Amino acid sequence: MVSLKVNIGHLIPKGTLPGAPAGSAQVPRSGIPGLLLVFAVLLAVLLAGLSGGLLAGGCSQSAHRSGATIGFVGSETEAAAGNVWSPAKSSRGGASLPMIQAQAVDENAADIGDDDFGDEEFGDDDFGDDEFDDFGDEFAAELDQEFAANETADIEDPFSGYNRAMTAFNDKLYLWVLQPAGKGFRFVLPLYVRQGIDNFFDNLFYPIRLVNNLLQAKFSNSGEETLRFTLNSTIGILGLWDPADKWFGLEAHDEDFGQTLGYWGVGPGPHIVLPFLGPSNLRDTFALVPDIYLDPLTYLVDTKTQLALRVFAEVNEVSLHIGEYENLKRDALDLYPFLREVYEQHRAQKILE
Repeated sequence: MVSLKVNIGHLIPKGTLPGAPAGSAQVPRSGIPGLLLVFAVLLAVLLAGLSGGLLAGGCSQSAHRSGATIGFVGSETEAAAGNVWSPAKSSRGGASLPMIQAQAVDENAADIGDDDFGDEEFGDDDFGDDEFDDFGDEFAAELDQEFAANETADIEDPFSGYNRAMTAFNDKLYLWVLQPAGKGFRFVLPLYVRQGIDNFFDNLFYPIRLVNNLLQAKFSNSGEETLRFTLNSTIGILGLWDPADKWFGLEAHDEDFGQTLGYWGVGPGPHIVLPFLGPSNLRDTFALVPDIYLDPLTYLVDTKTQLALRVFAEVNEVSLHIGEYENLKRDALDLYPFLREVYEQHRAQKILE
């Protein structure tokens, strides 16, 4: 049964309750004849209500058997005159029409026997155990397929001893050399200068992104990269500024030859940690060679100047990300396998993009 709570203060007009203020409507006091008249009226109303309720109950059950639902008991005259209560007519609290409907349906449903909603209408054939079992099996199979698709193969790591040692070496190199140098850059050079240097080298490495986007048949990305290089090299003053992104919303599409090999199905191979460069794998290590040949620095300057420029670009990059490596290490119980997982997942995601 649905409980129905009605605030009678909203339903009984002010002044008809005991202790009502003076001047409001009161029961007339005209002696015994007046009281007899009042009792007679109340008795008539009570009898009319009982007979009307029995009639409404019979109509309600008939309507249920014919498929209809009685939402509110009232005469056609009241409905036509607009006297039937509705939410639109009452802005005060109290019971709402859906609650009254729910109570009426629950009370009438209690009087309806099993014959009205028996096995003929809702039998085992409609909601049988077999159908639920089949649905459960299909749902479980779909979940298994989804989780199986998301599972990644175990990372090959035959060089784990060497990789651990090299991870420790690179970690100390960063903490003792690169990070102090980056902090020195940040202290000496303002942010906009360091960001301009970073933009310059990103713009300079345009041929690597262009060729690898073309090798992956990403022609739209190749066109955007060419447009970015043109805008940034001219309006952006040799790439020191990035108007292609700021003004035109043309974002860079970073691709390298390792991603190209992965795009065409070449697996990552064993995990390898390279000195100075950090985590890698066999595929990405060999892919460094074609990318070096696509790097303009390989042809513009001699080997010593090229090395100096690469170190300069790396220290500048570190100055823009001080604290990020430390935050990453904070989540690691064991640094080497943590960095290995992060790298391999990141590369797999980049290949899928």
